[in-house]
Amino acid sequence: MGKTIELNNKLDEKVLKHLQDLNAEYSKLKLALGENKLKEVELIEKVKEIKHLFVVEEKKLIKEHGSDAVINLQTGEITKNENG
Repeated sequence: MGKTIELNNKLDEKVLKHLQDLNAEYSKLKLALGENKLKEVELIEKVKEIKHLFVVEEKKLIKEHGSDAVINLQTGEITKNENG
């Protein structure tokens, strides 16, 4: 490892403050990205769960009303598929 040579120079206070602010903002944004990624993973898992629950209900409805049944999700009306 190289040696660090100490100089008796300091950054101007404005420059130092600006660099510290930039570094703080950078850290805050990295944290926000991580939180967003975790939220994305949670949402993907919830979507998978809902899709699974929908498939389970769909299978029940097919068993009860037949595979040619068409259900209007707005009204609940059940009709038969004319092509089925």
